[in-house]
Amino acid sequence: MITGSINAHCPSDKSIAYKPMPAFPLLGNEDLLPRPSGENHAVIDDEDSYLWLEDVQGAAALAWVDERNAETRVALTTHHGFAVLKDRLRDVLDASDRIPYSTRYGEFLYNFWRDAGQPRGVWRRTTLEQYRKDNPLWEALLDVDVLAATEGEKWVWAGAHLRYPDYRRALVCLSRDGSDAVVVREFDLTTRAFLTGGFEVGEAKTWIGWIDADHVFIGTDFGPGSLTASGYPRTVRRWRRGTLLEDAEPVFEADAGDVSAVGWHDATPGYERSFLSRSIDFHHSELYLLSSDDRRSKIDVPDDASAYAHRQHLMVTTKSPWLGHPAGSLLVFDFDAFLTGDRTAQALFTPDERTALAGHSWTRHHLILETMRDVATSVEVLTPHADGWSRTELAQVPPLSAATVVDTDPDRSDEYFLDVDGYLTPSTLYYGHLGAETEPIKQAPARFDTAGLSVERCFATSADGTRVPYFVIGADHTKTGPVPTLLYGYGGFEYCLTPYYSPVTGRAWLERGGTYVVANIRGGAEYGPTWHQAALGKNRVRAFEDFAAVAADLVARGITTPAQLGASGASNGGLLMGAMLTRYPHLFGAIVAEVPLLDMLRFHRLLAGASWTAEYGNPDHDNDRPHLQDISPYHNLSDGRPYPPVLLMTSTCDDRVHPAHARKAAARLRELGHQVLLHENTGGGHAGASDNEQAAFNCALTYTFLWEQLGTSRM
Repeated sequence: MITGSINAHCPSDKSIAYKPMPAFPLLGNEDLLPRPSGENHAVIDDEDSYLWLEDVQGAAALAWVDERNAETRVALTTHHGFAVLKDRLRDVLDASDRIPYSTRYGEFLYNFWRDAGQPRGVWRRTTLEQYRKDNPLWEALLDVDVLAATEGEKWVWAGAHLRYPDYRRALVCLSRDGSDAVVVREFDLTTRAFLTGGFEVGEAKTWIGWIDADHVFIGTDFGPGSLTASGYPRTVRRWRRGTLLEDAEPVFEADAGDVSAVGWHDATPGYERSFLSRSIDFHHSELYLLSSDDRRSKIDVPDDASAYAHRQHLMVTTKSPWLGHPAGSLLVFDFDAFLTGDRTAQALFTPDERTALAGHSWTRHHLILETMRDVATSVEVLTPHADGWSRTELAQVPPLSAATVVDTDPDRSDEYFLDVDGYLTPSTLYYGHLGAETEPIKQAPARFDTAGLSVERCFATSADGTRVPYFVIGADHTKTGPVPTLLYGYGGFEYCLTPYYSPVTGRAWLERGGTYVVANIRGGAEYGPTWHQAALGKNRVRAFEDFAAVAADLVARGITTPAQLGASGASNGGLLMGAMLTRYPHLFGAIVAEVPLLDMLRFHRLLAGASWTAEYGNPDHDNDRPHLQDISPYHNLSDGRPYPPVLLMTSTCDDRVHPAHARKAAARLRELGHQVLLHENTGGGHAGASDNEQAAFNCALTYTFLWEQLGTSRM
C-alpha cells in the first residue's frame, strides 16, 4: 500500500527508517494560476503507443531502459563533483557512530544495522546495560550479507515478527532486492539459525503473525481468487505447525474489490483475543473480534476510524465527527462495555484548527501522546484513574523540532525512548521511566556545517485562501539574495512531514549554499484528517495549488527565483511533481520525480494501484475519470509549452508503483522534444535502493542534476 513508507527518497542517517524532509512557503498571487494555452496535448488512450513499457521485464522495455540509464550516467556521473559527492553521502549513510535505534522484546533491544562492512545488514540484539554504553556489545543474530552470498540471492531485510512472550522464535521476512513481496522463514533465536521444518512461505505479498507456539494467522497467495484486485491477501487463515500451507484453515474472506484482509492475536495475559480486519479501501475498514469458535463480532466504530483494543480499553482515532466529537479526536472506551452497546467515551485529545494528533504509545501504566501545533511537536503523558485521566508534560521540545517516541515496553514497564531532532539539530535519543528523570543516552554527531544557517516557519496563501505552512532551511536571504532552492513535498495519504535532521540534504545541498524548503500541503496530516480530506479525489488540485503557492511565495520573499527553484517528490510526491511540470512549469527551473505516479488513467491496473482509488478516484467510474484525466501528468504533457529539465527515478523491481509511470512519461517527454533524464535502478523496490551504495548513488544523481540546473557547484 502507499503509506509513509511510500517515500522512496534520499535517506537520513536513521537506521530505523528513511524519512523525507519538508520544504518552504510563499505568498499567493495570480501567477499561481495555471497558464492557459492552445498547444496540442498528446492524445493517449487504450491505444497508448508506450504500453509496451509496462512489460516490467520485457526485453524491448529493458533495452530501452538501458539506453536511458546510459544517457543519464553520461550526463551526471561524469560531472567533476559527482564521485566526491557520492562518497561523502555514502560516508554518512555508513557512519559507525549513527544512533542504533532499537525495539525491545523481553530482555533484549533489537536493531537492524547496515554499514560499509555489512552493506545488506545484520540483525542483532543487546541488553539495556550494554546499549547505554558508547560502544555496546551486540549479539549478531542473522547476517544478511552472509545469507545472500550463501544462497546467491540479493536478499534485503524486510523485518521479523517475534513470538510473545518468550521471544525465542521469529518469523523473518526477506525481500528479493527490495520488492514488497517477501519470503518468510521461521528463525530460532537460541541457535541463531532458520528452523528446519518450521513455518516457511514462498515469495508473495504475505503478512503473518503468531497465535501461539504452533499456530499463526496468515494471508498470502493461495492461488486464483486468494488476492484482491490490489494484489494483497484476501483471506485470513489459521495455519498449524507441521501441516501444509495449502491446508491452512480459512477463517475470513474479504471481497475481491477490497484492499486486503488481515488477522492477529493479542496474547496479553488476561486479555487474550483475536481480531480480524477488512480493508474496504485505503481509508475505510471494518474491525471484528474473533471468538474461540470463530464467530465474528463487528466492533461498531465508523469505518473511516482507526481502532484497536489495548487491555481493557478500546482506542479510537476519528476521521469524521462521531458521538459529538470532531474529526481527529482520540477517544477511549471500556472495551467490554462497548461490545454491549455502551458508547460512553472519554476524549484524550480534541483537535483545533492549528493542532493535530501526531501519535500515541502505551507504556505499562501510561499513554504518551504526541501532538503538533503548526507542525511543531509537543509530548505529554496521560494516566488512567478510576475517575478519569490525568496529564502532564513529558519533555520540553525545542521550537520547530520534532519529538518521536521510538520505543516503549508496554508489557513490562514504563520505560520509553524519545528521539528529538530538527532540521539543523542532530538527533538526541533520551531514555527514561515515567515518573523519573529522562536522560540523553545517545547523541548523533553533526554531519554538515550549519554556520550561518537557520530554520524559519512561514505560511503561504493558497488559491482558495488557505494558509499553508512550510519550513525554510538556509542562510539569511536578506544578506545572500536569491539562491538555488529545493522545494520538497508529498501531500497525500495522511503522511505528515515533520522536522528532522538529514545529513544527506545537509552535505549535498545546504553546504553548497542552497536553501531547502519543506511544504506541508493539504493531503497530508499536518492538521489532522480534515487537512488530508481537503485534497481527496476531485479536490486533488488543492494539494497542487498549495505547493505552487509555496513556490511563488519563495520568489515573492526574495529567497529564490523561478530559474533557481527546483522541486522534488517521491511516489505520491512524484504525482505532485508531474502536476508542477504540467500545470506550473513557469515556477521551476528543474524537477525531480522519484518512483512517481504519473498515469492517472491506468494506475489502478498496475500493481498495487487499485488500492489507491479511495485517495484519487477510480478511472473506470464516469464521475471520477474527468478529474483524473485533468490531473494526470502523462496525459497533459504538451509539445507547445516550455518545461523545466526533468529527472525521473524509478526501480525495475518496484512492485508498488509500477516503473512504467516513469518510463512512459520519459518516452513521451522525449517524443515531444523536452529535456528529460531517466534512471531506473534494477533493484531497491519502492525504496529506490536496497543498500547504502545504491542510496548514495541515487542521491548523488539527484543533487548533481539539481545543482547543475539551478546553480554553480561550490564543491
